[in-house]
Amino acid sequence: MINSITQNALRALLYEVTTEPKPGLVDPGSPGPHSDMNIYTFIDSSLSLTQYFNDAVKIGQTFTGSDLTQMFFALRRKGLAAEKAMLAATHGVNTHKGAIFALGVFTCAESYCHTRHTELFTTIQAMCHGLVEHDLGHICSPQTAGEKEYAEYGYGGARAEAEQGYPIIEEIALPFLKDSTGTIQARLLDTLMKIATRAVDSNLIKRAGNIQVIDWLHEEAAAYLALGGYATDAGKQKLKQLNQECLEHNYSLGGCADLLIVTIFVGLERGYL
Repeated sequence: MINSITQNALRALLYEVTTEPKPGLVDPGSPGPHSDMNIYTFIDSSLSLTQYFNDAVKIGQTFTGSDLTQMFFALRRKGLAAEKAMLAATHGVNTHKGAIFALGVFTCAESYCHTRHTELFTTIQAMCHGLVEHDLGHICSPQTAGEKEYAEYGYGGARAEAEQGYPIIEEIALPFLKDSTGTIQARLLDTLMKIATRAVDSNLIKRAGNIQVIDWLHEEAAAYLALGGYATDAGKQKLKQLNQECLEHNYSLGGCADLLIVTIFVGLERGYL
């Protein structure tokens, strides 16, 4: 049986991947710069995570301790199993590792909030307290992209976003989505670009090999919104241009996509979509 929180988590994954045209990302019309995956890979991956979200909901419902970091680490153990399920479903392709982390946190926290009547973003902040230092603070030989970016730039990536309680979602993306108008496609594309005006996308940094590319992304996303977004011909043309640049440079906006997914999830939970 799928509960409503799990259902909205799965809807968020599917809403994101079926929204097009997304620069630097997989959508129905194009795999973008991801030649090893397509929309069907993402559908299979999404459905493979059903049990994980059910587990996340159960952890949030049943946790009774005062230290919410322990709830996070219980969730993380389930997340490791979820990554294996994802890779089995996609034949080894990493489609949703970032979403397993972020959407798992939101799903678990939302469930806890329903049970304990607490506030979502405060709960996430308590769950992820000290996470950057715990995971990255004592690494002498960085191996993963996240570890290398922390060592080189001091940027904590998805862990830092979570530890801060996702202010980019609470203060920027979610209010923008709530106030947006038009088709779901236009609203989600514009919300993605709103996120891209502020996000420090670790996937993009990895692909570009430098952190200066973030300034480029912020400027391009702001220009798109200034043209009126997807509701205007100029906005559509700008998005087409951005798509082409991402293809030419092999840029991925995977970090922005993860933030869009959790924004969609909260939007569904609150009736904004």
